[in-house]
Amino acid sequence: MNLFPYILIILFIKKMEILKYILKRILQTIPLLIIVSLVSFFIIRLSPVDPLAELKLNPSVSPETVQREKARLGLDKPIIIQYGKWAISFVKGDLGVTSTGEKVSTKLGERIPNTLLLTSIVILLTWLVGVPLGIIAAVRWKSPFDRMMTVITSIGMAIPSFFFAVLLLMFAVKTGWFPIGGLTSPNFSEMSFWGKFWDITHHLILPVVVLFTISLAGLQRQMRANMLDVLDSDYVKFARAKGLSENVVIYKHALRNAVNPMITLLGFEFAGLLSGAALTEYVFQYPGLGRLILEAVMKSDINLVMASLMMGAIMLIAGNLIADILLVITDPRIRSKA
Repeated sequence: MNLFPYILIILFIKKMEILKYILKRILQTIPLLIIVSLVSFFIIRLSPVDPLAELKLNPSVSPETVQREKARLGLDKPIIIQYGKWAISFVKGDLGVTSTGEKVSTKLGERIPNTLLLTSIVILLTWLVGVPLGIIAAVRWKSPFDRMMTVITSIGMAIPSFFFAVLLLMFAVKTGWFPIGGLTSPNFSEMSFWGKFWDITHHLILPVVVLFTISLAGLQRQMRANMLDVLDSDYVKFARAKGLSENVVIYKHALRNAVNPMITLLGFEFAGLLSGAALTEYVFQYPGLGRLILEAVMKSDINLVMASLMMGAIMLIAGNLIADILLVITDPRIRSKA
């Protein structure tokens, strides 16, 4: 009997279930984005600041541009109408202009890839280092290594990212070993491929070290706690009683169950990195989304603030969505409920 067609049908059904779950989660994010936009819009609009004040004061911005922005935002209409006009413009991709007269979409297009690059590197390094260290600390519970890691991670969790960033900035200024500000050097376009790669890497070292240190402490402690909890469970004791090797018990049985809660935390870690990266980006003058939001708030650049907040919310929701998808793929129990 040929079972191949039946296997294909089963695999197709499972893939359809996963796709259905992903689509459902994407649809669930739409009301959340609407709520975020409503709260952000009304808080900003109810403030006494004129949304076009900075634009009017800029001599390089023509009166026609100011008038177009006033009509686009509907500032002479009730606030609910203003929100509707802003939402329609946002969906169409018309994000308006900044206080300097530049297109908001252009500014975001320049900054979002830089923030994604920074946070992706930090998450990758944190997981590659933090998960193994957490496993080793749990397996060697109360050993000198475990106690040492507990002290190190406690220090890492206690240090504010802003303070740590300032310390490293002072170190870079004093030694001159690391570039400060930007993502590339002035002669970046003249460099070879590997020269460009090293130049970007050199600029990323300090921001990555700050965010990596803070993130690693929490991730390692969480992984250690999960592994200790799993290693004390009945099914692990039963696996050991069956005579299975310690490596099989740890890496096949215990790790699979201990890592699932870590995948759930992935979305929250992404959110935490974005908020922590804002101060770090500002200290090192890194051209990212977090720094852009802070500068926009200080300049009362309303269009840029709203667009940046929405982009930040979309990135956070995307991080949580990726975590949910990975959890469905790795955990059959959740997949059966999807």
